[in-house]
Amino acid sequence: MDRGSERDASPGRGAENTAAGRIPLAVVIVDRAGLVSHWSSGAGRMFGPGRETAVGQPVADLLPVSGALPDDLRDDTPDDGAGPDLETSLGAHTGYPTAGRARLTPPGRGDDERIDVLWWAYPLVGPGPSRLLVLAADATRLREARGHLDESTERIAPGFARHTELPTAGDLERRLPEILPNMGPGLSARIVSQILELGYPVLEFSQYERVPVTPYWGVPRRPGRFDSVVPRPRSEPLIPADALADLEYAAVRERLEFLNEVSSAIGTSLDLGETIREVTSAAVPRFADFAGTHLRSAVLAGEGFPDGPPDASTLMHRVWVEHNDEPGRWDDTVPVGEAFAFPEHTPFYQCMVTGEPVLIPRISDELGNRISGEFEKRDLRPLINGRSLLIVPLKARNVVLGFMVLLRRPDRLPFDGMDRTTGAELAARAGLVLDNARMYTYQENVAETLQDSMLPQVSPRMAGCDVATRYLPGTLLGRIGGDWFDTVKLPGSRTALVVGDVMGHGLNSAAMMGQLRTAVQTMAALETPPAQLLRNLDDLARRLGENYLATCLYAVYDPIRGELQIANAGHIPPVLVRAADGGSELLELPTGAPIGVGGVPFEATTVRVAPGDRLVLCTDGLVEVRGSDIGEGLAALCESAAHPAASMDTACDTIIRALNTRGGRKDDVALLMARLNGIPDDHVAHWHLESDPREVSRARHLVRERLLEWGLPHAVDTALLLVSEVVTNAVRHGGGGPVGLRVVRAGDLLFEVTDEEPELPDMRTAGPDDEAGRGLGVVSRLAKEWGATTRGHRKTVWFEQALTP
Repeated sequence: MDRGSERDASPGRGAENTAAGRIPLAVVIVDRAGLVSHWSSGAGRMFGPGRETAVGQPVADLLPVSGALPDDLRDDTPDDGAGPDLETSLGAHTGYPTAGRARLTPPGRGDDERIDVLWWAYPLVGPGPSRLLVLAADATRLREARGHLDESTERIAPGFARHTELPTAGDLERRLPEILPNMGPGLSARIVSQILELGYPVLEFSQYERVPVTPYWGVPRRPGRFDSVVPRPRSEPLIPADALADLEYAAVRERLEFLNEVSSAIGTSLDLGETIREVTSAAVPRFADFAGTHLRSAVLAGEGFPDGPPDASTLMHRVWVEHNDEPGRWDDTVPVGEAFAFPEHTPFYQCMVTGEPVLIPRISDELGNRISGEFEKRDLRPLINGRSLLIVPLKARNVVLGFMVLLRRPDRLPFDGMDRTTGAELAARAGLVLDNARMYTYQENVAETLQDSMLPQVSPRMAGCDVATRYLPGTLLGRIGGDWFDTVKLPGSRTALVVGDVMGHGLNSAAMMGQLRTAVQTMAALETPPAQLLRNLDDLARRLGENYLATCLYAVYDPIRGELQIANAGHIPPVLVRAADGGSELLELPTGAPIGVGGVPFEATTVRVAPGDRLVLCTDGLVEVRGSDIGEGLAALCESAAHPAASMDTACDTIIRALNTRGGRKDDVALLMARLNGIPDDHVAHWHLESDPREVSRARHLVRERLLEWGLPHAVDTALLLVSEVVTNAVRHGGGGPVGLRVVRAGDLLFEVTDEEPELPDMRTAGPDDEAGRGLGVVSRLAKEWGATTRGHRKTVWFEQALTP
């Protein structure tokens, strides 16, 4: 028979006498310097030296196999300190896979103990230090096991069969981690990509018979499809009896190496989704052909540790599926993201409730029908019948977080007791990293919820100004910080603009931020001047704790007078963009000391502004990058703030894009931009009234005329009623001094009534016979908002009337 034709044939397809079996392989990896970088336990048994001795040694000294390596590699080459250059020495010899046979005497044995070695050498190219993969098999053991090969037989030769039970590249990729389990998935994938066109190593016993060479994991081989030349019991493994102990030890070692590699591959991230993908992918294809991970709802949602054991009502989410079947085969029947409760009397429910692995060596048609019948509107039988099933629980602190479903194809050895132990250990390690990711996700959700609850919902329209804000969390793990911004509506159509930064990160910083923000809002509502507000805030921080430090910038915008009053406590200066020429500048303010330092005075500065000017306040996380001067960031802020924009939101986005792309940002960022529109003089009316009840009628008349002048007849009736109630209170309880009335048109109508009685009014519930006490109740029901503030010896009662229903 023609040898080339024979190698193209698949076993069992062109020969009647073909036997399938397994014998151990020696696996050696040689790096580019000609040194051994991997030496399997099988190589140690075959060639003598152990792994500790062989790794790092010149390969020519350890592989006395004639023809396996070029002769010049075994010569004494000059040592330049880097070892021999394997790439140069091999040259054209290893451009293609080579194979051969050699007789040798292992170290420590006599000439009568020579062994017959068959070997294959695969060249490895591409990145990485590995250069050559060498596989070797002891044909002596095979001869002793089969009993029909004698010294004169020369028909034993290695070959490369392009179809040997592996008709597609996908089959080879699926089988290679099983063939070379101690190579690891990374190197196995690299080998797969290079030997798909080179063929699969086989032993040729004759022109009609081949045996695939694969490692043995301590499980007797399945009976072959064809009878061997010498009939043997079908349950007897094709290995010598004295090698069983070594192979069982190798099987355990392979599993330990697999678990070790899995442990190093999972848990690389605290992201729950990434951890789930790592855990599921670790099992395929080396341990199983299908892996599906299911988690309880509380775990997936980051709601904390699940309460109690699962039961028939517990929802399980299928969070990831990995398999090596054809794409899309599982998608419709077991879609990722599906949530359902597993029915009782299924192995999935048994594993979930007991917390113990469930092993089914083969899913019979009867069992497959019963499992499929428990799930409505889906037929699982084509996917599971005939496969080997192993379900392992994912547990942490003795609580079941979920489980993993593992399946093997019918053409693969079924799961056994050792696989059950391996799968349980895999699940235990996976459960640990999943719980770590769950706890991190839960803590991050708690911190983010806390911080989000403390950040204000800023109204985009304030009296005389438009506001836009942005907040970016930090890029570090535990990214919660203490940056905040705020706007506070003040009497007189004024607006307080605040930005602050608590030093540090984490829950403590976020909690302190909430306390300081509340204090600022309270003092701002009391019309505390900017410098005095920062002094009070400094005293509060020192009372709260010694380590409470923060920076803060507090500005009050008066749209009627067209000015800003600003006080700074160690914060970066704001940017003012002038509408007249589009230029931007950093406002020069007294820096002050951070809040919490104590003993340092604060000063307020007044800045004149024109309608259309924009004020930009931000925290240092936007402009400060480690390794760069903060001046560069401030200059970039000025430049980007001055860029023309169609809207306030677009202007904020322009700043974020310009500065957030600078590498190295780790801190959180708060950005507040206000366009200072001002209020025109003809939209403000102010009158002085005497403390006389007859002035109430005059106040109604003045308000009616002004509203009609502004073209607001629909607002007259409600406005007159509210003004009458508030002015009457000021005349009766205002201390006998003059009363001020001001009306401002700024989106809505703002009314302010000022008298000389500093005591704030108290809204009461009037009885049926009471003649007074109803005025503020009417204001509260009809006005959009109302309030009262005191300043010096005077108080102001104000209310807003919406111009649109």
